[in-house]
Amino acid sequence: MGTPSIKKHLYTLSALTWLTILLLPVICDAHDALLVPDELRQRSDIELVPVKGGCFQMGEFILESAGDEKPVHEVCVSDFMIAKYEVTQGQWKQFMGNRPSNFRDCGDSCPVEQVSWNEVQQFIQRLNRQTGLQFRLPSEAEWEYACRSGGKQEKFCGGNDIDVLAWHHDNSDGRPHPVGQKKPNGLGIYDMSGNVWEWVQDWFDTSYYSKSPRMNPQGPTTSSEKAVRGGCWDCEPKCIRASIRYWFAPNGRFSGLGFRLAHPTAVSVKHSGGKTDEQ
Repeated sequence: MGTPSIKKHLYTLSALTWLTILLLPVICDAHDALLVPDELRQRSDIELVPVKGGCFQMGEFILESAGDEKPVHEVCVSDFMIAKYEVTQGQWKQFMGNRPSNFRDCGDSCPVEQVSWNEVQQFIQRLNRQTGLQFRLPSEAEWEYACRSGGKQEKFCGGNDIDVLAWHHDNSDGRPHPVGQKKPNGLGIYDMSGNVWEWVQDWFDTSYYSKSPRMNPQGPTTSSEKAVRGGCWDCEPKCIRASIRYWFAPNGRFSGLGFRLAHPTAVSVKHSGGKTDEQ
């Protein structure tokens, strides 16, 4: 066998060069990926998933969708972080000292339920006071963007196979289940469809989508109800779609209603000298 020709060598080199060029955006994306700051991981046991902001089509095209899921409209959200799991009974007990859930026998790993929006705000205040962090509820737009694995056109949060992704009326045995047992969505977030409805920050308005701003919508300035998303263990499959919207009064409670936390990407760190940095 002779020595490979210069032409063949150059062809191989050219192929490797093009492969490097093609992979370069992937390599850069890996370095540019959002990370949970060390300070946040050290201060709280709430596991967070960084969500790179972007634009997506919010709402639902399909015929079975309700009027408040229309019109489909473009929304853009900034970078944020969202909890990997729904807040559990154990975490609620840790900060609030009580067990309000109807399904207390489900245990510490089950989502806390039967908590009102007002009570959730008290939980967040205590959590932030004890950790020095800035937890909050996600907005409706942030919630749906994260649910759809970063704004993809998914029927449920993570895809179309409902039984793999969610606890719902047909598979839940009439109760919630410990968080994280089903398949996560494309961002690694669990139970955004089913298990328990999740409070969000926004007031609810059935016609809000027709007047929503494009950038970081925060919902109407006031209303009599707060929005909830995701459906629960007692919902029919069509009612745990990624776009489904519902509402409760801020003091409303029920055994299929819980919440999930969000957090800004920047973390304020207070030093002993009083100086504050952001990571």
